[in-house]
Amino acid sequence: MNKWISLEQVMAHEEAALPELRGAMDSCVRQVLNNLPAFEEHFPDANSEDNFYTPGGNPYRIDDWTSGFWTGEVWLAYENAAGELMKAHLKAVGDRQVETYLERINKKLAVNHHDMGFLYIPSCVAAYKLTGSARAKEAAVKAADQLMTRYQPAGGYIQAWGDMNAADNRRLIIDCLLNIPLLYWAAQITGKPRYREVAERHITTALKYLVRDDGSTWHTIFFDGEGNFLRGATCQGYKDASAWTRGQAWGVYGTAIAYKNTGRAEYIEYFKRVSRYFLTHLPDDICPYWDLSFGNGDEDQPRDSSSSAIAACGFLEMSKYLPAAEAAFYVSAAKKLLGSLIRGYQVTDPAVSNGQLLHGVYAKSTPYNGCKNAGVDECVIWGDYFFMEALTRLLKPDWNVYW
Repeated sequence: MNKWISLEQVMAHEEAALPELRGAMDSCVRQVLNNLPAFEEHFPDANSEDNFYTPGGNPYRIDDWTSGFWTGEVWLAYENAAGELMKAHLKAVGDRQVETYLERINKKLAVNHHDMGFLYIPSCVAAYKLTGSARAKEAAVKAADQLMTRYQPAGGYIQAWGDMNAADNRRLIIDCLLNIPLLYWAAQITGKPRYREVAERHITTALKYLVRDDGSTWHTIFFDGEGNFLRGATCQGYKDASAWTRGQAWGVYGTAIAYKNTGRAEYIEYFKRVSRYFLTHLPDDICPYWDLSFGNGDEDQPRDSSSSAIAACGFLEMSKYLPAAEAAFYVSAAKKLLGSLIRGYQVTDPAVSNGQLLHGVYAKSTPYNGCKNAGVDECVIWGDYFFMEALTRLLKPDWNVYW
């Protein structure tokens, strides 16, 4: 048995048809509405336990990097809900949650890291784009300012976390490709080019080192104090030499968003390389395992459904900028990934789970990576969000992208 099916076999899979997409989105909106009583004034934890999210923090969780995805689900439900009363209720919840993000950034509560984009794009940038909220705009611009404080001029990158002067913290990680769009948005909204300049430097540095010769990606890149490359590592994958699946998916979507914001042709080439690696390392049902070194025959390893959803968003974003034949290929690939998710991974019964997608992974421990198990074979909140985003992209071709 081959570990991975061929690209031709991937593309022979059945696409999600329009009625399936609509039905999947209707189910997602119902699930968000079902969850509002528990999560209007609390945020869900990053991952479920036994397939159910529990509230983190009281009254709001303010110590993690993932709450923005729940508020993003609220806004996506608002965009896709039928009926004005339902939409009004979702908007009211989204507006109340925006206030917590403004409080968080004003008080600098757990914001000394690079995940300002994950926190503030699907929550506050989305709110501003949808409703014109001045409070959301204020919060998101302040979050962009906070992200700018992580910039390391020596090396030209945004440091992921930790003391800026500590030698062992001089690192970037691939996730930041989805935080950087906050800076492009801030540059556009404020008219201040410095945000864009830092974003450009970081992306140039990140892609130079993150993408390996075979199109796989590192999770983490380390630098010395002068900004020189030291080494790559795959801290949340199986081991350094492997390709962490979620990181590869961040690479797919991150390169597409980088092109959206810059129009630089080299980002298309990066996108094609990381996308091909992703698509040629899938098992029979085309939902990947948590590390792309695993495939058919590795059934003892967990899947990561969230990575399929993230990659589908990237395929759909880049398809807008490609010649017709190439665009059709990536749209089709996204529909096939979503077809697999809808038929095999979507939650359809709230008695089974209060999430959207089963079989995700936050972090998995191995003898080589130093991680602790967290959210293994569970719903993960970003997977739920990006699943809804991918569905929205297909159901609303003119959707105003949050990122």
